[in-house]
Amino acid sequence: MHLHNPPTLDLSVVIPVYNEEKSLPLLFDRLFPALDKLGKSYEVIFVNDGSKDNSQAVLESLFPKRPDVIRVIDLMRNVGQHLAIIAGFEQARGEIIVTLDCDLQNPPEDIGKLVTLVEEGHDIAGGIRAQRQDKSWRKAVSNLANRIRERITSIRMVDQGSMLRAYRRYIVQQIVATGGSSPYIPAIATYLASNPIEVPVGHEERAAGVSQYNIYKLLRLNFDMITSFSIVPLQIFTMVGMGLSAASGLLVVWIALRRIFLGPEVEGVFTLFAILFLLVSVTMTGLGLIGEYIGRIYMEVRPRRGVGIKKLLQQNVVEVETMEEEEVEILEIKADKPVASKPRKPVKSKAKKTG
Repeated sequence: MHLHNPPTLDLSVVIPVYNEEKSLPLLFDRLFPALDKLGKSYEVIFVNDGSKDNSQAVLESLFPKRPDVIRVIDLMRNVGQHLAIIAGFEQARGEIIVTLDCDLQNPPEDIGKLVTLVEEGHDIAGGIRAQRQDKSWRKAVSNLANRIRERITSIRMVDQGSMLRAYRRYIVQQIVATGGSSPYIPAIATYLASNPIEVPVGHEERAAGVSQYNIYKLLRLNFDMITSFSIVPLQIFTMVGMGLSAASGLLVVWIALRRIFLGPEVEGVFTLFAILFLLVSVTMTGLGLIGEYIGRIYMEVRPRRGVGIKKLLQQNVVEVETMEEEEVEILEIKADKPVASKPRKPVKSKAKKTG
């Protein structure tokens, strides 16, 4: 892990990749000219998050074009965008660390703007997607999530869904140290930072491919973020339950008095059923909410291995993390072409072979 060592570069750019074989060549053509113009020492860390297409093969084919600055992490399985970024953070060697999606909706040319803000003294510089080119339902979900988060947490962000962000190294170290099975990186970073800033950045239509986020994944991601930083949903449910209990008590008293003075009424049975169904539905909703929090507790306390790295491709070396797999393949980089050596049986340590 490089993150706990002193930085050796000015800038690290971490890019998660999932089924982006069509976008990667287009990103390559724009990203590296933009970074070269900054005049800083840098690296670009691509994290292949268990892609099912040829993304890893595309990354390995692009690697020889800029082996001095490209590093490729191939994860053992799909772990999700934010955990994939965490895996990239752990290998970063830069003083300033930038996250960027590879779909080119956030222009790589805006990286320099955020880096300048961090150099001026900000812990974090985040991008606000100006004139978003997403579908209407995505913008509606994002706006709703932003409003809910502002009301029930202490985290203040204008655009929590933008992944174009620059971080100081010590902020990234704290993010990684927090652990967690469902980290929401922009929210954690904003919570930790003492001097964050957000500025408008460009936003374009997707260059190629399709988005991997459907409405369920977006809702799930935002729900994880809210339950990670606030117990307000539980408090709201408690207050609703107390209000309904008080109303139910008054209803029982009213029905009892009515029965004493006016006698029983059969016609009121269906009203009671409606009230009963309402109370049962509220109870089931509350149990589900409590279950979500208990589930999060379980996910945090259970033993787990974290993010498994199958292969780390960089200049003159490929490191392979062995995590009780039957066999792992060690690659050796010579010139522009990776050559496979014989498979070795795994050991409980990092296997490393230099060229």
